[in-house]
Amino acid sequence: MFDHILVPLDGSALAECVLPHVVAMSRTFSSRVTLVRVLKQSHVASRTNVPDPMEWHLRKTKALSYLEGVARRLKKVDLDVSFSLLEGDPAQQVIEFVHHQHIDLVVLSSHGQSGLSGWNISSVVQKIIFRTHISILVVRAYKLTFDALEGLRYQRLLLPLDGSKRAERILPLATVLAQHHGSQMLVVHVVHHPVLFQTHPLEKDLELTRRLTERNQRQASRYLSQLKPQLPPNGQVHAWVAKNVPIALHKFVVQKNVDLVIMSAHGHSAEPHWPFGSIATNAIMYGSVPLLIVQDLTPDEVVPTQAELAEKEHKGH
Repeated sequence: MFDHILVPLDGSALAECVLPHVVAMSRTFSSRVTLVRVLKQSHVASRTNVPDPMEWHLRKTKALSYLEGVARRLKKVDLDVSFSLLEGDPAQQVIEFVHHQHIDLVVLSSHGQSGLSGWNISSVVQKIIFRTHISILVVRAYKLTFDALEGLRYQRLLLPLDGSKRAERILPLATVLAQHHGSQMLVVHVVHHPVLFQTHPLEKDLELTRRLTERNQRQASRYLSQLKPQLPPNGQVHAWVAKNVPIALHKFVVQKNVDLVIMSAHGHSAEPHWPFGSIATNAIMYGSVPLLIVQDLTPDEVVPTQAELAEKEHKGH
């Protein structure tokens, strides 16, 4: 499922918070792992703006030594590891590496060398997530719960499903993870309570809304009941009504002490104009636990944004 895992590192302890998850994923799926580090030229003020060759050589040597050290640690726990040192803009180099090296999963720390901030993910990580167009695993650096390379076990997996076949594509992958880690799978469907546009008394509309909500809740319960036999024996299904689906999911994560959320990039909408649907995007930007999003669209299916098209046109001139 994930034959080739890419792990961008920047030399910081924050970025290395992903390593236990890399070991856990690699062992689960027998994946080979590639570490990458990108050296960005530091533009020291000068008339020529050319980096000092000796200083650049020392930086490259130090970066390679760092990658060799991390690779050595991972090989000691029996991972198939290689590494590459890249040069240029960190986000762009990682994105291009993904597109040329047949990567299946990118494992990212939410923060790295620039340190923690009030933003849930750093700007570099955000660029990589939204431009690689493949599956991603985001680990929250500000919420480190496990620091040893070996021994990480996912106890509770949360799988939000909207009833679509596209969303259900995560089930085989999640089942493999659950079986390998002895995890409990929590499959949930949140029934969205409709919001009415009010221009007149709502008595009749409220009754219609109530009937529609009850109908959807019955259908959701029936859907999950039919799905339950496909889950491991300790799997659970949950359906409830909420006015705000993302908030309901965030609260459930806290209540059930979930330690990995797994979701499809898209559900019913499958809108190719964006690499992720609204629920997945919200989880990226505001989630507080490790998040695995399985991309259901190929890079060719994602429609470029106006900014991307303008960038390509500018480069062509």
